[in-house]
Amino acid sequence: MTTRIDGGIEILSSRVFPVSVSKLYAAFAEPSLLERWWGPDGFTNRITRFDLVPGGEWHITMTNSDGTDFHNRCTFEIVEPGARIFYLHHEPMHVFTMDMHFASAEEHARLTWRMTMERNRENLELKKFIAAANEQNFDRLGRVLAEHREH
Repeated sequence: MTTRIDGGIEILSSRVFPVSVSKLYAAFAEPSLLERWWGPDGFTNRITRFDLVPGGEWHITMTNSDGTDFHNRCTFEIVEPGARIFYLHHEPMHVFTMDMHFASAEEHARLTWRMTMERNRENLELKKFIAAANEQNFDRLGRVLAEHREH
């Protein structure tokens, strides 16, 4: 059963990257790559658990530029290698679902994120930050993919 947040806030982010779908998917599926690009500018990451299967958990500590740690815990609900990842992000941070789609876009690959969260005042404020942070996240991913392509 997939977790649903009906009637909530939706944040849709999408970008085409000049790599194959398999390379784009691997940038998420390989924790050593994922740690390098996850999150907005100024963050570093430490993944302590990453079990990319339905029911598996992902634990990541994101550290901002002033040294503050943000512990995140997610549960993967749908994992279709090379095509789709759906997970639930638990508290203590904001609760949301993330539906990630990986698709061919001519000779490149498109990554689309659909985040949903409960409609409340705090999340309405967060929506502005998250939309911009997702773009920074995609910028960071693009840089890692470019570096990975050169090696």
